[in-house]
Order: sequence, then structure tokens, then C-alpha cells
Amino acid sequence: MKNNIGVMGLAVMGRNLALNIADHGYTVSLFNRTYAVGQEVMEETPHKNFTLYEGLEEFVSSLEAPRKIIIMVKAGRPVDLVIESLIPLLDKGDIIMDGGNSFFEDTIRRHKEVSAQGLHYLGVGISGGEEGARFGPSIMPGGDREAYAEVENILLDIAAKAYGEPCTTYVGDDGAGHFVKTVHNGIEYADMQLIAESYSLLKHVGGLSNDELAETFDTWNKGELDSYLIEITAEIFKVKDDKTDKHLIDVILDKAEQKGTGKWTVQEGLNTGTDVSLLASAVFARMMSSNKVQRVVAQNKLNYFGERSLIEDKDAFVEKVRQALYASKIIAYAQGFDLMKNAAKDYGWDLNYGEIAKIFRAGCIIRAKFLDKITEAYDKDKNLDNLMLDESFKTSIDAYQATLREVAALAIQNGISAPAFTNAISYYDAYRTSDSNANLIQAQRDFFGAHTFERTDMDGAYHHEWGNKDA
Repeated sequence: MKNNIGVMGLAVMGRNLALNIADHGYTVSLFNRTYAVGQEVMEETPHKNFTLYEGLEEFVSSLEAPRKIIIMVKAGRPVDLVIESLIPLLDKGDIIMDGGNSFFEDTIRRHKEVSAQGLHYLGVGISGGEEGARFGPSIMPGGDREAYAEVENILLDIAAKAYGEPCTTYVGDDGAGHFVKTVHNGIEYADMQLIAESYSLLKHVGGLSNDELAETFDTWNKGELDSYLIEITAEIFKVKDDKTDKHLIDVILDKAEQKGTGKWTVQEGLNTGTDVSLLASAVFARMMSSNKVQRVVAQNKLNYFGERSLIEDKDAFVEKVRQALYASKIIAYAQGFDLMKNAAKDYGWDLNYGEIAKIFRAGCIIRAKFLDKITEAYDKDKNLDNLMLDESFKTSIDAYQATLREVAALAIQNGISAPAFTNAISYYDAYRTSDSNANLIQAQRDFFGAHTFERTDMDGAYHHEWGNKDA
């Protein structure tokens, strides 16, 4: 008997995904370049549906036709090396799936190269971390529809479930799956940054203790902010350090790392001409956090001359921060979905934004009750220009925008860096401004570089002789 599917790469994500597949009754062939790692998997997490192979040819031969192989290795050159080793061993119609965090343009290239060999290729975005891979991730497959049909049942079975619906669907051609995963991560960066800025304001302006912060986030998670990130934030503030008598949060170094997907989101914003300033602010905030040594020096040299706010009503202040966070969250998602819309035009993808929101509802890091509203928004209008224009989201922003302005101003007045909050309200104001200041920029460009400008009263491009440019 041949096995149903193969998994190559048995680090934490690969191992957990393989266990998830095996738990759903599928027989799984396992392969790892270092055989000892595979042996560890068989010893530590044995499963009746697992078979480990030492040789690659033996591994490939163990699979039923069409062969289905999921690659779970580090993104970049390792993926290309695995593909190169597989191609000579595969037959026409066999399927290679990349389940790692690959850059979507690499996936587009690989799709073309593999297709030219008569094989199928799927770039499969997987979100949810170790736990998601093990018990049900959000899965974003892109590539050949024919290939997706062959693996659809497996993906539907192993995906997370929201209201009984699997958190996976065919996303689009070639690199669409990995692109959507990239944008998911960009939104994730923004969501985390907004929560971190809320923490700063609640702690340093509102004076909340860690116990009060835990209670606050617990309460928030019972309302419209109900989400995985709010839930785990509440738990973080409850944990005591086992080496001191302090809360663990207070002994964690304030340097946030990143793996690159946030940066890719910002780059694609530039490439597609999409304003993703809020998402970008979260990426730059992580970069600034890495400058710990410089920040310590600067704290003693660069002075704050503002006037600290005195918060007399703690509960009222907490509610203001909550409202600002929710309004900013809407704006972050608006930017992310706008980026997907513009990229779909550039790359020729037919993306279903309501379905994409659905597959984010469970399993992934940004899973939230809020995503139901996004699905409803696109169900009402699949051609919606921007999520902020949906009546439900517009109503929320109308109700909370004054508070967002107040909270952003409070952060500035109190010397607290809040780039995500301030970018959120700036984006909102820019989007709703019909007559902007860009006419002056166009005039400046024409003045010093004869770049021409358009007029409000006539069609075409115009140039004006501005006079003495050296004066």
C-alpha cells in the first residue's frame, strides 16, 4: 500500500503538521535531510500512520499517484534545493507544495519552473504557529486549481474550524497563497503594535498595574476586541517570573525581532502604490526597538519638555484607549485588504476577500470575532473600495474617531511613541480628503524638474515656466 502524502522537513512546524495529517486518518511518509531528526520524531511522537524513510528516492516511491509532497523547510535557497532534488524523481501530474513562509515572487518563479516540467506546484501559506500546525492552522493555498482539487480534502480536514467551517480555501493562481499569508503577517505586525502602544498608554499615562492590565485585557476580550492576540496579552500580564518576585513582562528585554514578512508587506505597498503606512509603522517600530543601546544613551541626552497628563478617571481612560484600539484595528485591516486588492490587479489574481477573511477566523494569529464583519462587508459588496466605507465599519469609526484623535494626541503630549495610533488617524484623514496638498508638490516638481502637472479644469499634462529657478 502506498502512503497518501509525504512531508519533507521535520522541524517543529513540519513535525506538527505531519501529526495533524496523520491524526485525520491519512498515511504519511516522512523525510528529513538529517535522518537522525526523523528518528527523533518517530521516537518522541510515534504514530501508526507514520513511515520514516532514509533515502529520498525511497520516500518518493512510497507515495500514491499523483504524489503529494509538502515541503516544510526554511524559506529561500533551501526550498529551491529540495525542489531540484525532487524533480528527477517525480512523474507528470505529481504535486509539490511549499508550506513555508516563502516570498510570493519566489513562489511565482517556482510555479513556472515546476509547471514547465509537467508537475504541479502549490504555494501554501500556513498560519497558527506550532499549535496551529498541530491542531488546525489557517491554510492559504495558491497555485494550480487542478492540483488543489487533489489535496483539497486533506487541507479541509486538517484546517482549523470556525463555526464548523474549515479555515482554508483556494486563494488564487501561482503566488497568491503566499502573498495573502504575507499580508496576514503585515496585519499581525500592526495588530501587535497597536496592542503594545495601548499597553504603554495604560501603564505610563493611566498608571495601571500588571494585575489591572490583565483584568483590562480580559474584559476587552469579551467584547468587540475579542481575539487571540488580546486573549494572550491578558495571560502575559498574569505570569510571574520564576527567577525573581516580579511579573515576567517586567524582565523581558524591549527588543522585538522579525522574520521578514512584515518588511515584504511594506515593500509590496511601495510596489503596488498602496498606502500601508500603519502596517509600515509597526515594522519600523520593531527596527527602532532593536536600537536598545542607542535608545539608552539618547534617553539621557534628548529631553522631554511636555506636560504629563493627570488621569483622574481610570475607567474612562481605559475605555478611550479601547475605542482608539478598535478604530485603529479597522484601519489596519483596511490597509491590508486594500493591498491585496491592488496586488490582485497587478498579478492577475482573482481574490475573494470575504473568503479570505473567513479563513482568518480561526487557527491563525490574527483570528478574531472582528473578521466576521469583514466577511459580511464583502458579502454585501464584493467590489468594496475600502473597508472603512462599509456602513458597519464607518459607524464604528464615526463613533470612535474623536477618541482616537484624543488618544494619539495624549501619546504625543506625554512623550510616548505611538506610531501606529498616529498613522491610523493620519491615514483616515488623508483618505477622506478630496482636496489635498499634493497640488503644491506637483508645482514644486514642475518648478525644479519640469515634470509637468495636471490641471483641475483641463485634461492633459502641462508645464509652466516658473521664472528664475536659481533665485
